[in-house]
Amino acid sequence: MKGVPHYKKDGTIHKGGSHKMPNGELHTGKTHSSSSEKLFHFDELSPAAKKVAKKTTTKKKVAKKKASEKSKASFMEMVEMRMKKDKDK
Repeated sequence: MKGVPHYKKDGTIHKGGSHKMPNGELHTGKTHSSSSEKLFHFDELSPAAKKVAKKTTTKKKVAKKKASEKSKASFMEMVEMRMKKDKDK
């Protein structure tokens, strides 16, 4: 499915290219090679792999939230500096 994350068997998220095999399985890589690995949806992972996937997803969410908060703070600082400039004129 497009738009949903795909994971390797160990639960690590796959961000690269993928291709569909004739039997319907999704594998890593734009085209098939000896290093291609089968990809899974979250609900198809083993319990141990789901733990890995959840940790990865949680870390990404935390990092994204921190970046967003930093961006908001920077924006507010810029607004305050601009207001101060305008006030000093």
